[in-house]
Amino acid sequence: MFKTAPTVILPNVEDRPVVGSYSTAEQADKAVGFLAGNGFPVERAGIVGHDLRLVETVLGRASVLRSAGAGAATGLWFGVLAGLLLPLFTGGSPVALMLGGMAYGALFGAAFGLVSYWTTRGRGFLSRRDIVADRYDVVADAAVADDARNLLVKHSWRNPG
Repeated sequence: MFKTAPTVILPNVEDRPVVGSYSTAEQADKAVGFLAGNGFPVERAGIVGHDLRLVETVLGRASVLRSAGAGAATGLWFGVLAGLLLPLFTGGSPVALMLGGMAYGALFGAAFGLVSYWTTRGRGFLSRRDIVADRYDVVADAAVADDARNLLVKHSWRNPG
């Protein structure tokens, strides 16, 4: 007989009062960390981002060498993983299998990097995408919201701004 995983019921955000509001995710994370460090049951808290937007940061110009290098580096890590696992299933030398996995991983990764570069000819740059919010609210269950709010007042006194 199979056991089913317990159903997790997330609290409704509207039922959880705001106990602190911050302009960056790092500030909200530090506030929740402060709550955790002071014995607050953080499993009864959460962070809600408002007014989300996508921000794309251009990292540089794409090139054949850069694409092949990035692919090779990714493939190398895959090769390390394969090289660690193969000795468990084969009788081969762990060092030889590791080096072989790294070499093949880097080779195939570089090839996939080049294919990726050539298939995206129209996009001549590399970028990173992030989702950011204008405001981050720390919320808590109504039963413990006053405790959280009082602790965060102390946090604000210790860490202004």
